[in-house]
Amino acid sequence: MTDYSDLIQPDKGQDAHTIHLVDQKSYDGWLKERSPRERAHLAAVGFKPDAYVHAILPADDPDRWAVVTSVANIESLSAWCLAKLGQILPEGRYRLHDRQPGAALFGWMSAQYRFDTYRSKPTSKGPRVLLTTDVGAIAPMVAEARAVALVRDMVNTPAADMGPAAIEKEAARIAKAHGGTLTVTKGEALEQGYPMIHAVGRAAAKHHAPRLVEIAWGKEDHPRVALVGKGISFDSGGLDIKPASGMRLMKKDMGGAAHVLALAELVMASGLPVRLHCLVAAAENAISSDAFRPGDVLKSRKGLTVEIGNTDAEGRLVLGDALTKAGEAKPELIVDFATLTGAARVALGPDLPALFANDDALADAMLAGGTDRDDPLWRMPLWDGYAEYLETDVADLGNAGSSPFAGTITAALFLKRFVPDGALWAHLDTFAWRPTAKPGRPKGGAALGLRAAWAMLQARYDRRGKA
Repeated sequence: MTDYSDLIQPDKGQDAHTIHLVDQKSYDGWLKERSPRERAHLAAVGFKPDAYVHAILPADDPDRWAVVTSVANIESLSAWCLAKLGQILPEGRYRLHDRQPGAALFGWMSAQYRFDTYRSKPTSKGPRVLLTTDVGAIAPMVAEARAVALVRDMVNTPAADMGPAAIEKEAARIAKAHGGTLTVTKGEALEQGYPMIHAVGRAAAKHHAPRLVEIAWGKEDHPRVALVGKGISFDSGGLDIKPASGMRLMKKDMGGAAHVLALAELVMASGLPVRLHCLVAAAENAISSDAFRPGDVLKSRKGLTVEIGNTDAEGRLVLGDALTKAGEAKPELIVDFATLTGAARVALGPDLPALFANDDALADAMLAGGTDRDDPLWRMPLWDGYAEYLETDVADLGNAGSSPFAGTITAALFLKRFVPDGALWAHLDTFAWRPTAKPGRPKGGAALGLRAAWAMLQARYDRRGKA
């Protein structure tokens, strides 16, 4: 993985190519200050201050060229304003003229992500380094870039190499690096204590056996926060098997696990004053003679019985047991991430995770975090009127709604049944994938909602530097 600390460095006056930022309002004034040679060059290449276009500015010394790029507003840079440059410029050092990159530091680093693990000839392009005098911004931004890269790496890795055991291994690395305590429940203990996680994963091969992976970290007297992730390492759909087109990307069904592990590492590495409990329900939804069946009734850790209407609605089952376990420690806040429903993508597309919350202030804080980090969310309603779709004649509730409508909402309502009374709870139904590339956001595994949740946690718990 790229060492992002090499991509942003303190500006100590080193030799570097200058990047000039312009927008529609400032361009004419800036152009008047350029040399006749530069103005002639810009006219020849047809440069116009449309957002995110750029041109190389020649100099008398061929090694001293500069860059001009246009953005929407030079006074308010987003995370993505420099992403295209970070992706396409030649290797070397760069600095902005007369301003600091601010939020754009993230996109500069994110644009240089590459997943070359399985390539015989990895990308050889060298680093593009951005200089800044805002030294205090470097470490936090590098941490976020690394967290996003971790999600991308885990999601991009094929299911054969990112099964439940590999997810556990990543959790173990994080716990060891930051002084956390790792607990793993599998085998008979899983079957007895977490029957829905076991049922979903019992058809998988032994080396992909299901498990609940937990990390505990922080002081006992700090506010308790639980992060819960769906870790379905591959989702065939089970006996209600998916078509080939629906199965192609199911290596990403552990995206929720990747998000909470990355978020947990941000919490621990920053020393956020919370008592953290990170839980990942890891399983492969495979097909064999031992697979759970439509019509089966499963008993949950909470004691509720669940009739299986569709074996492809398995994510909510493993999360139900994990949420129950999280609630037993009486956290004040629970945040879960899951690639839970196709209905969320129908409603909101690939870029917007669906946000559900049982508290308006929490929802507002999550949305504000998304705005602050250019990591948008969209709140959806926990509409109790649709709870009737989960009713069944046989058990306490069904895992698949009886109506073709409101699939994202009914899935969230299912999870709500396993959230303890009194706990604040946010649920993010994320895609964890980008079907098309954008500057700084490559096609493939994606961290969608991660930085929004991190901003919320920082605003809620990090009192350092606050009055």
